[in-house]
Amino acid sequence: MTESNPPLSPAPESEAPRGRKRMIAGVLVLLAAAGGTVSYLHFKDRVNTDDAQVDGHLVPVSAKVYGSVDKVLVEDNQAVKAGDLLVQIDARDLQSKVDQAAAALDQAQAQVAVSASEDDKARLAYEQGKGSETQAAEATVDSRKATMDKAKADYERMKPLAARQEISAQQFDAYRTAAEVAESEYRAGTRRLASTRQEAEIRRSALGSQVARVAQARAGVEAAKAHLEALRLELSYTRITAAVDGVVTRKTVETGQIIQPGQGLLTLVPLHQTWVTANFKETQLKNVRPGQPAEVEVDMNGQTLHGTVDSVAGSTGSRMSLLPPENAVGNFVKVVQRIPVKILLDPADAQKVVLRPGMNVDVTVLTR
Repeated sequence: MTESNPPLSPAPESEAPRGRKRMIAGVLVLLAAAGGTVSYLHFKDRVNTDDAQVDGHLVPVSAKVYGSVDKVLVEDNQAVKAGDLLVQIDARDLQSKVDQAAAALDQAQAQVAVSASEDDKARLAYEQGKGSETQAAEATVDSRKATMDKAKADYERMKPLAARQEISAQQFDAYRTAAEVAESEYRAGTRRLASTRQEAEIRRSALGSQVARVAQARAGVEAAKAHLEALRLELSYTRITAAVDGVVTRKTVETGQIIQPGQGLLTLVPLHQTWVTANFKETQLKNVRPGQPAEVEVDMNGQTLHGTVDSVAGSTGSRMSLLPPENAVGNFVKVVQRIPVKILLDPADAQKVVLRPGMNVDVTVLTR
């Protein structure tokens, strides 16, 4: 009879692998907790939005005068410097008007010279009438008055002598005649003095009229100067130059085109004067303040630039849209609004990449 071996009992499971699994699980839990804590600490003082775009100045270039385009010296997307000539308008019509205005100014200045000469003559005549002629007439009147007084006195003294017949009638008549002649000459002198004074007044009035004509001629010169300067200013507008450094875009002007004052010709975009407008949710702006640092990630190349919060807009973007929302209706649905925040890039970072208005970027503001 063959003896059978008893069945072997299963070996007890090793405790070492089980402990290692528990240790690994614990380490993973600790790492996850640490990662969550680090992530929380990292993001709790940051607000982020991908609703952000690059903004910049768009400088429209338009015509100020009517005319035909003679030359267009730029093309779309061409970089220009401030002061560069962009468009030249045919200036021949305005140049002829400037020449005519210059001739009119010369004529007005000549008229001033003639009026000034006439003014000198009128002033000299007035001074002569007021001075030497009037003084001579007054001296004559004084002299004749003295002669008349003496003649009358002699005549009055001779009256008693003639009454007593101490002098002859012929002598007495001579004294009387001398008195009458002296009185007549005195009256003639007074009339001459009055005439001289009247003539002086007439010359004074003529001088005043001449002074007014001189003033009018000088005013004509000033008007001619102003007209000439206005035409020269219009002539300068035929040369349309760049106001700022930038890139030409939306060029609509062509050689030979007839343009009107105020007509848009092209737009200049200063690429190194840009900023970022980030549209944050209103719930994200609790701790956002001007002066806080910001990070701007450019979608075009993934490069991260540094900047600073400049300001927060005074209203939401929807309120400033062409058709603001009307909430006074029965089917109102509350929607979280976005408020634009202006971010200025650090000058050093702004030179690293050329940002064009309208480009998309991601913005993170550090609110610590």
